[in-house]
Amino acid sequence: MALSIYDTISRKPKEISSRNGVVSMYCCGPTVYRDAHVGNLRTFLLSDLIARTISLSGLSVEMIQNVTDVGHMSDDFQEDKMLEQSKKEKIDPFDIARKYEERFHHDLKNLNINPAQKYPRASESIELMQEMITALIKKNAAYVGEDKSVYFDAQSFKSYGQISGNRLDALKPGHKYEYVEDGAKKFHADWALWKAAGNRKEMIWDSPWGPGFPGWHIECSAMSLKFLDGHVNVHVGGIDLRFPHHENERAQSNSITDTESVDLWVHGEHLLFEGRKMSKSAGNVVLLNDVIAKGFDPLALRLCFLENRYRSQMDLSWQSISSAHETIKRWRNKIAAWGTTHAISADSTILSFLENDLDTPRVVTYLRALEKDTSVIDEEKINAFIYADQVLGLDLTRTPVVRELPANLKDLLEKRESARAAKNWALSDELRATLESAGLEISDSASGQSWSWR
Repeated sequence: MALSIYDTISRKPKEISSRNGVVSMYCCGPTVYRDAHVGNLRTFLLSDLIARTISLSGLSVEMIQNVTDVGHMSDDFQEDKMLEQSKKEKIDPFDIARKYEERFHHDLKNLNINPAQKYPRASESIELMQEMITALIKKNAAYVGEDKSVYFDAQSFKSYGQISGNRLDALKPGHKYEYVEDGAKKFHADWALWKAAGNRKEMIWDSPWGPGFPGWHIECSAMSLKFLDGHVNVHVGGIDLRFPHHENERAQSNSITDTESVDLWVHGEHLLFEGRKMSKSAGNVVLLNDVIAKGFDPLALRLCFLENRYRSQMDLSWQSISSAHETIKRWRNKIAAWGTTHAISADSTILSFLENDLDTPRVVTYLRALEKDTSVIDEEKINAFIYADQVLGLDLTRTPVVRELPANLKDLLEKRESARAAKNWALSDELRATLESAGLEISDSASGQSWSWR
């Protein structure tokens, strides 16, 4: 296996390991209290790209992706996000979870992200988490606090901070994602493995420590070790999960296994939209459905992500999505025109780019150059495009849809051509707007106007 990916702990590319020809992967999944936005989807695409590249090399992949439907606290640390959304929508919290979980899988399908082998839910893994918490207490890595909640003893794990670079002695009380326990913990950087129910009436379970609910971090340790036989070759998540979630997860898992439970930690960088961080307050949260509603192929979003290195912050825009949409449409038309090839052979140039820390931007640049190279025969071009598409996942062999132009739109195009000839720019612009609202894209040049379907 020659694929090397940047490892967050060692701060350098590291070759992916396997066990008996199988690479075990764990990707932190969605918290299903709302739709995943395009920034979340960029992370989920990263795990798909890694898995596809591994498969291209001839190895198998065992992928697990959790579904967080309990245990993830809201930003004020006081209420579970599922319960918070349940109040807003006035429906049962588990109905909220199933609603957004279904929509999550629909988004994955639209982005051509191959499904994981399992999607375990936190709410259905409570016993699994309780077993791990019990084992951590026996190992003196966890304790029952004065409030009857169970906490992980952060000071018991000597190498805490290797993922994020944070030191326990430098962490201040109230650091990100930790709850306010009013002195119930031994040390302010300890975190909750199991929270006592207190006044909470919904989404609570019995436990050896009394009724309550799990903390967020314990679910990934419990699920990854259970479903991947105690060891993870590649662990994937967004850069925002590096601390404290992955730092805490590593401490929990390693305390159970007494070794490094994860070989390689991979983190995808932040996504901006038109220069700003996506947020509800800024009103710029973009969903995949928003992309589709504008008439763009959802795989145009996938191509936008591919044109940027996964561990570089990227700035997405409607213009870049529109450009990617046109590129995919052109490539599908070119491939249809180039003909067919009976057997796809490996392309060493493309493979070398992918194996070098998943350098998809260079793959896309290589294909763009190949498309224009008149010295390369069509058979070689189609081989390269289809070989690359095993990882790019742009469905480039899809037969282009030929749509006949209705008579009313033909008439409008002719009227606009006449308006341009008469230099009636106001009427020309008015007709353009009408045509574009009908699903056409209009281009003007010295030789006249041209059009295409979106």
